[in-house]
Amino acid sequence: MIMFFTKTRNNTYYKWRLAFLIIGVFLFASGCTRPRKDTLFQVSTIDALLAGVYDGNTSCRDLLAHGNFGLGTFNRLDGEMVVFRGKIYQIKTDGKAYTPPLSAKTPFATVCRFNADKEFPLPAGTTYPELKNLLEKYAPNPNLFYAIKITGLFRTIKTRSVPAQKKPYPPLAEVVRHQVVFNLHNVYGTIVGFRCPAYIKGINVAGYHLHFISRDRTQGGHVLSFELAEGKCAINTLNRYLLILPRKIKAFAETDLSEDRTQALKTVEEKTADKP
Repeated sequence: MIMFFTKTRNNTYYKWRLAFLIIGVFLFASGCTRPRKDTLFQVSTIDALLAGVYDGNTSCRDLLAHGNFGLGTFNRLDGEMVVFRGKIYQIKTDGKAYTPPLSAKTPFATVCRFNADKEFPLPAGTTYPELKNLLEKYAPNPNLFYAIKITGLFRTIKTRSVPAQKKPYPPLAEVVRHQVVFNLHNVYGTIVGFRCPAYIKGINVAGYHLHFISRDRTQGGHVLSFELAEGKCAINTLNRYLLILPRKIKAFAETDLSEDRTQALKTVEEKTADKP
């Protein structure tokens, strides 16, 4: 609440009105910076990442100011990022999950303030393709964004991570030739990710993009496939979109983003072996 000044001879009354004014302005400013409900916040574009723009431009601290749930990568493409319950995890090529400093930077990430509006159990044996079929029912609007959280016991889950890169950075499709694949069995954990509409192609991953973190927060990675033993799915429908572009990263300014990188993205998202 913002109070306005009125003339008064009572200094105490004047001081109280001034205090209310300061508090009101502070609360108003705080509200403006608080993450908005049902908003997808994104750093840079997927095509820039595919082209090799790996220099981080947004800190983990700034990223968490916009969401407590999501995924991405780190400066120089150093592993896979999982954002879960307001904490950021970094899964490196040794398969272990680390907690990076808040000063660590990301060249690409997508987060939201997760607030489930639908939740439903998943049948035993649910696989990645079967999950997509189920979500046609629970997330029927193809033109909205959906945040997806799957929690449970996984009979198997195949994940991957990629090694940090050195300049000159190669395209991402070349990097995944050296990815490390992890085959996890009977592990409790959570898949975090998004389903983005087709029209976002080139900006984000059109379709599904999922990462995994184990319940004990020791392992995870980019999800390639899975089979669920038991679990549930929660989704958050997102109808606001905020994109922040790296205006101070030279490589971003010099990269030709008019090229169609659809095939390169397909290679990156679906590759399941550590050798080409």
